[in-house]
Amino acid sequence: MPIKNRYAELQQEITAWRHDFHIHPELLFEVHRTAAKVADLLREFGCDEVVEGIGRTGVVGVIKGQTTDSGKVIGLRADMDALPIHEATGLDYASQTEGMMHACGHDGHTAMLLGAAKYLTETRNFNGTAVVVFQPAEEGGAGGLEMCRDGLMDRFGIQEIYGLHNMPGLPVGQFAIRPGALLASSDEFDITVTGQGGHAAAPHEAVDTTLVAAQILLSLQTVVSRTVNPLKRVVLTVGTFETDSVASNVIAHTVRMQGTVRTLDAEYRSIAEKRIREIVAGTAAALGATAEIEWHTGYPVTMNTPEHTDYAADVARSISGEVDDNVDPIMPSEDFSYMLEERPGAYIFLGNGNTAFCHHPAYNFDDEAIPFGSSWLSGMIEARMPSA
Repeated sequence: MPIKNRYAELQQEITAWRHDFHIHPELLFEVHRTAAKVADLLREFGCDEVVEGIGRTGVVGVIKGQTTDSGKVIGLRADMDALPIHEATGLDYASQTEGMMHACGHDGHTAMLLGAAKYLTETRNFNGTAVVVFQPAEEGGAGGLEMCRDGLMDRFGIQEIYGLHNMPGLPVGQFAIRPGALLASSDEFDITVTGQGGHAAAPHEAVDTTLVAAQILLSLQTVVSRTVNPLKRVVLTVGTFETDSVASNVIAHTVRMQGTVRTLDAEYRSIAEKRIREIVAGTAAALGATAEIEWHTGYPVTMNTPEHTDYAADVARSISGEVDDNVDPIMPSEDFSYMLEERPGAYIFLGNGNTAFCHHPAYNFDDEAIPFGSSWLSGMIEARMPSA
């Protein structure tokens, strides 16, 4: 199952779809133009069913094989949303929307799945049903969870689900995957320390919240260094630190910090939250201040089912030869994790070559990756539901 010749013929068309999505990026659930174009194309291809509005603005296409007596139903997923980043690529098809760009390659993911859908509707060389899922709001909106809550899996009878993400730094056309944890969970916290403001010349008459908050910030680093097993992966970062005063001679009354904690293990996800809460409350109390913490639960760990990881790696290997099937996990998060909590499946990385990393204003999806990605997506359908 090498790269399918049909994708060489379709590459210019798929690339044109990708460039159109790139020119017109949309954020979170507001992907109305993108979703409408996806739905129109799926109908044009001849999908047996096209449903819009799943998970608010998601689109689902159903493609039946030449036969369906296997009873199998396999899902393929792509994300559609962009990022609130000002593009700095200089491309002739750069974003025409100020302050928005496809800086994570979701335009490429959507185009590749459309290419796979077109091929599958033309050939239908499988025994079962393929469900192509186009998801909004991966970038912080939990669109995957919204689609699941809207009955995605049960409504369409999905039994397994697969997806891919481009990977800058990995040569174009190469694949990488691993069983178990592939991407981290991601939670955020917001800490407000309250003391007693005062004059910088009379600290004894105040409760110095800047000092208290600084001590909390430093103590939080012990969560990783002294609570977590050194063989496990947890990242804790405080990204903002803001006092309610901008004067150098004033002791602030309140200080606010925001941060994130990422793990590859559900157990340590819970442990990290518990220890952060204890450190924040205990440190503030010990120094005469009070502290409140707001916890924002984010995406869970992206966990590949071992058996389905093998299926995904086998298809990738048939396309590009060598596949890294034990790649190191990475600490960004991905809301395909919600779909993998609902159904077994796997998520795979596809090489995007030597480009800026995702979420960078100079990032760009490499169109030469399209035949590999579309071949893998349609290949999963043909491999998991071989034609009788």
